[in-house]
Amino acid sequence: MKHRTIYMGITATLFAILVLISGCIVPPGQNHQETPTQAGLKTPTANPAGLNATSEAEGSVVEANNRFAFDLFSNLRRSPDNAESNLFFSPFSISSALAITYEGARGGTADEIRSVFTFPGDDNARRQGFQEIGAGLNRTRDGYTLSTANALWAERTYRFLPEYVQTAQRYYRANATNMDFITNPEGSRMTINQWVKDQTNDKILNLIPAGAINPFTRLVITNAVYFKGIWVKQFDVNNTREEDFRIAPDNTVRVPMMERADRDAVFGYYETARFQVLKLPYTHRTGKGLSMLVILPKGDNLTAVEDELDLQRISEISGAIREQRVEVLIPKFRLETGYSLSQTLGTMGMPSAFDPAAADFSGMDGTRDLFITNIFHKAFVDVNEEGTEAAAATAVVVAVMAATPGEPVPVFRADHPFVFLIQDNDSGVILFIGRVINPGGTQ
Repeated sequence: MKHRTIYMGITATLFAILVLISGCIVPPGQNHQETPTQAGLKTPTANPAGLNATSEAEGSVVEANNRFAFDLFSNLRRSPDNAESNLFFSPFSISSALAITYEGARGGTADEIRSVFTFPGDDNARRQGFQEIGAGLNRTRDGYTLSTANALWAERTYRFLPEYVQTAQRYYRANATNMDFITNPEGSRMTINQWVKDQTNDKILNLIPAGAINPFTRLVITNAVYFKGIWVKQFDVNNTREEDFRIAPDNTVRVPMMERADRDAVFGYYETARFQVLKLPYTHRTGKGLSMLVILPKGDNLTAVEDELDLQRISEISGAIREQRVEVLIPKFRLETGYSLSQTLGTMGMPSAFDPAAADFSGMDGTRDLFITNIFHKAFVDVNEEGTEAAAATAVVVAVMAATPGEPVPVFRADHPFVFLIQDNDSGVILFIGRVINPGGTQ
């Protein structure tokens, strides 16, 4: 009974906008020729309704990222392993790491990755899109902190194609570092995990677990995203009080509930017969800033609302939001999640990448010897009276084969499961997405 009721908890969709080497890892020797990128899959329509990208290339990558966000969210929430758990991840972090991976994929392996992530089939559009998003996310900002970073970690004795390394560095800012995976796999793992820790302000620890890197590892591709923002309209700590949070019709937990009911409590708001939507902006001085979107069912049927959410529906909701006074009650919560994504992504349509006999990453090294052994992802979010701190990181481990006024004021009382996301208002890219089932639990 306890596990069933936890399932009815909170779905938190945090979307944060963060998009983010050289031939030194190619030892002297014979150069391999890079084969042309495979084509044939439909390219996503650029800049759909609701997105604010400044170029067609950026818009196509933003759309691909956001579509993947809801595809992965749907797969994770339907998994028996996550049925009774909070969810939280960064679609942008995963997409960024896999875009760099995709640059080295060929044939059917490339087709499958592009299908799952709906990457633009045109190389120039895809690369330019990620390059522009990365530059935008890493620009100096007033009011909040937002950054993203990529990196390549390559076995020092292994020959990688200079073209692959240069593409990763030029378009994804992924500098390459030589590692000794063969004789010092554990030390290499600790070095990579330290980089992740540093890039996420100590919020993502031990991304790659012990044993995941071994003497057969040849390449690790990493992405890290970090965000810290302050609410435009903060919550008074003195108004926070312990209240019941209904994780199921017959089960409640006590949680600290934040409240704003004053005359200045004017927020973006929208509602339908099934749910309410609240938009909470973060302080900024340039651009359109970031905001959190909270989607709250009017009853206890979170599943019905989750089933309705996709890229098009979120675009419609975003367009319908209007500023008005709202009485807001929302719990403080802190989530820390971790996922091994190889099985999930394989099920979603890219099994070849994980199959030593089928994988084709010849764009990395000119051979058919490489395959992905695992994809690790961790995410963190802390929502409190002052604002939000969120971070995420992804690691792709690649190995070689052995061998209105006057109307009633609505009350937004988030005392039961809800969905939330953090989104960049300038580009429309979703940085984090998740669900809160039990705000008193960390996972």
